[in-house]
Amino acid sequence: MHRLREQYQQEIVPAMMERFKYDNIMQVPKLEKIVVNIGVGEALQNAKALDAAVSDLATITGQKPVVTKAKKSISSFRLREGNSIGTRVTLRGERMYSFLDRLINIALPRRRDFNGVSRKSFDGRGNYTLGLREQVLFIEIDYDKVDAVRGLEATIVTSAKSDEEGRYLLELLGMPFAK
Repeated sequence: MHRLREQYQQEIVPAMMERFKYDNIMQVPKLEKIVVNIGVGEALQNAKALDAAVSDLATITGQKPVVTKAKKSISSFRLREGNSIGTRVTLRGERMYSFLDRLINIALPRRRDFNGVSRKSFDGRGNYTLGLREQVLFIEIDYDKVDAVRGLEATIVTSAKSDEEGRYLLELLGMPFAK
């Protein structure tokens, strides 16, 4: 069992029950999934860019990504419905905890001038979205083999009912929020 999952069960559940006065242990919010995606707008001109993004995402997450397609045509972007424009992966279970651990303890502290992540990126239902400007923050990526620096977005989906519950859960898991 992963270290973060053990910490959740032994320390975080009792702390959440005490703070929010839950009647039942099943009411305590938990991590449900983490969705990591890379938008590759340049894939319209350069087909290899999408392949590179897919391999980067597979290396970072340890899971095979799905290629996402455009839902609508947008003429000003020369985009047709059905064009491949990104890649994403949904992590659950052990892979989710492993990714979150590496994100919090390795990737985020490697950011230049890092003072913590924004507290405002919650969606109103306890889910948190975090954007990273470069995939090379993850140590799995070999800097010499990178063709272009790409940003990625990680959405941490929790079962929390409010942003306050979701924020407290992520704080207890070790998310470095800005002061």
